Amino acid sequence: MKKILIVKTGGTYADYAAERGDFVDWTAQGMRLACDRWVSVDAQAGEPLPAPEEFAGGVITGSHDMVTDGFGWIDDAKAWIRRAVDARLPLLGICFGHQLMADALGGRAGYHPDGLEIGTTDVTLTEAAGDDPIFRDLPRTFPGHVTHSQTALELPSGATLLATGAHDPHQSFRVSEAAWGVQFHPEFDAPAILEYIARRELELAEQGLDAARIRTTVRDTPESASLLERFAAYCLSR
Repeated sequence: MKKILIVKTGGTYADYAAERGDFVDWTAQGMRLACDRWVSVDAQAGEPLPAPEEFAGGVITGSHDMVTDGFGWIDDAKAWIRRAVDARLPLLGICFGHQLMADALGGRAGYHPDGLEIGTTDVTLTEAAGDDPIFRDLPRTFPGHVTHSQTALELPSGATLLATGAHDPHQSFRVSEAAWGVQFHPEFDAPAILEYIARRELELAEQGLDAARIRTTVRDTPESASLLERFAAYCLSR
């Protein structure tokens, strides 16, 4: 049976990763995958991305880098995304991965005009989500953890908008049959987003945002988290 590939485009803070594991670990745990059912490739470090046909599915992680940074590895990852979609590999891009997919497939990523979004926000599904393989049966509105300065400013031509939010109109989209992007973080739990709020408190103050108020938004996000397991089940059932 083919494995699921986790494309590492970045990681959490090094000291926090030493304590709790990194984005790839949180993602694999969220998908409920045994250690022999997934592999990770560090695209950010320049590791070559393998042929999409070798895998049952792929997840593109979040990152502290920005899609517009212009690094060579980002261009390489975009090219791989296009190959993966052409090969009909199921994909799930998370936060940076969501923005990268939008940018790679004909949309546009960039800084959100209203600045940083962080905390736990309401994600509202569109009508199209009712027929989507991984979003159907979820509540119309559910909480999701967010921490991002950039966003998918424009979706690719022909993309299906699946979810929106008060700050970000593009909380999720799907391209083609099975390539999804989610701006929110299904792999984060409440302690993780609280850690990010604490570490970005100075940045929040500089933008006129109240970290104490933002902390009051934080709550558990079981519906958001379930998308990882739903995506894995979809990949492994094909």
